[in-house]
Amino acid sequence: MSWKRPLIAEAKKLIEMYPEKRSALGPLLYLALREDGYISNDSIKQISELIGITEVQVHSVSTFYSMYKQNPVGKYLVSVCKSISCEISGSNSINKELMDVTNLNHLETDEEGMFTIEKVECIGACGGAPAVQINYETIEGIEEGKISELCSWLREVQPEVVNSDELQEKFGGRKSFDWAIEDKFGTTGPYPGFQNYNTVGEQS
Repeated sequence: MSWKRPLIAEAKKLIEMYPEKRSALGPLLYLALREDGYISNDSIKQISELIGITEVQVHSVSTFYSMYKQNPVGKYLVSVCKSISCEISGSNSINKELMDVTNLNHLETDEEGMFTIEKVECIGACGGAPAVQINYETIEGIEEGKISELCSWLREVQPEVVNSDELQEKFGGRKSFDWAIEDKFGTTGPYPGFQNYNTVGEQS
């Protein structure tokens, strides 16, 4: 089933922002994530037609970058940083707690479609290690015990918008630096939040 007209119109507006159609490949893959929750074969076909490259080229990019998921993920994608700063600060314990709480392993999704968990490389929060992300919204300085609280809160509240400031206040610890400006916006699903791609919402 091909993309519906409103989505194609949205895609064409994004394509017009670039000097060459193929330059819009990344943004269009994010639209595909927003639409289906993963990069489906149908999206690969549609994107290749929109920007004039082969399906193999679209597929090669979508499989190279880890944020373009190849299988459906849960409502909340929980990413635990495993780079050296986080590892020496206890991310292995955080990851074990997460696996115990969710009963999931790396890149697995629960039957309810609530959580997908993954171990990832550096997310740029070394000064606030160990760090995790929920739908790419960062929590720094998270400690043992807080992952259990976080997962319980997500199950009970099921926020439609995930916001770093709120997550940090509820579950975080030492930060890399003072974030200064309060941000009321966050992601609306298990994909990075970009205003141009309509993957951002305001916290209620």
